[in-house]
Amino acid sequence: MAQTLTFLGIESSCDDTAAAVVRLSDGRAEILASVVAGQTELHAAFGGVVPELAARAHAEKLDLCIEEALLRANLPLAALDGIAVTAGPGLIGGVLSGVMCAKGLAAGTGLPLIGVNHLAGHALTPRLTDSLPFPYLMLLVSGGHCQFLVAHGPERFTRLGGTIDDAPGEAFDKTAKLLGLPQPGGPAVESEARQGNPKRFAFPRPLLDRPGCDMSFSGLKTALLRARDAVVLENGGLPRQTRADLCAGFQAAVADVLAEKSRRALKEYMALSPTVPAFAVAGGVAANAPIRAKLEAISAEVGARFLAPPISLCTDNAAMIAWAGIERFQSGARDGLDLSARPRWPLDQNAPAMLGAGKKGAKA
Repeated sequence: MAQTLTFLGIESSCDDTAAAVVRLSDGRAEILASVVAGQTELHAAFGGVVPELAARAHAEKLDLCIEEALLRANLPLAALDGIAVTAGPGLIGGVLSGVMCAKGLAAGTGLPLIGVNHLAGHALTPRLTDSLPFPYLMLLVSGGHCQFLVAHGPERFTRLGGTIDDAPGEAFDKTAKLLGLPQPGGPAVESEARQGNPKRFAFPRPLLDRPGCDMSFSGLKTALLRARDAVVLENGGLPRQTRADLCAGFQAAVADVLAEKSRRALKEYMALSPTVPAFAVAGGVAANAPIRAKLEAISAEVGARFLAPPISLCTDNAAMIAWAGIERFQSGARDGLDLSARPRWPLDQNAPAMLGAGKKGAKA
């Protein structure tokens, strides 16, 4: 008889405080409740996430989010089988807030404690939503991370490549700031780009002239800055249509880089002869419709199933943490009250460290 497991998930790695309750029953996962308290307004005046403010807000909201998640799931703490918490990577103050909260709950209830890699939460989301079998190719593309991973198991990943500097989400945020658009930058740039001409400005496609799956987005952001300054110098300001054209050109360049690198990663993955070929994408940038459409087309070219989670599961959430905790629990993993909060925690322990550190969290 299949085991039924119900886990509380806690997520606080950046600027979203989240709690969720997920149940595995008869081999199928169900999200019983998912609560996310964002901090967009708190950080709006600073043009980005302020780690100290984020950590304080997590400490104030964690218990409220957990209480609300349990209320929505109509379950008491005693009905849970375990507590899963993001233990890294991320902004250390926020991660520490979540870990300490989870330790307190575990100590008070006697429930098993499972520390979860935030990146594994994203990488395992296709198994939560679609029961996707291993191995599959995952593109994790967010504000602080961007890497291609072959997921072989709940704790076994092979990195094929990643960004050597800015993550795409961070580049979108910086682009929005340069053009006077609101944060978060991804949705703002995408919305503005709908009215723009992506061919007006000749932006670079970094690293496409080099083999492999590594990416770079810092130079693309600099090219946009220079294009903006040239327009402002010539016109005495930034016309609305020009801003839309800059956004469209920038978004098209990011999409082209991700598409070509995905094609290369898929070639390496397909060489493994997977039984059910699949290409999944997760993280905040996966919510960008033009980028998602381009990646889906690349996947179709090689006959791999394409999966992207619902928008609510693309960004940071605790449902993915609860699920990753269930997967680790089933494999026999348990953590004690000495569980550490980690600012860096690569999924592929054998791969060399990626360069750079984004404002939304250390690269892994």
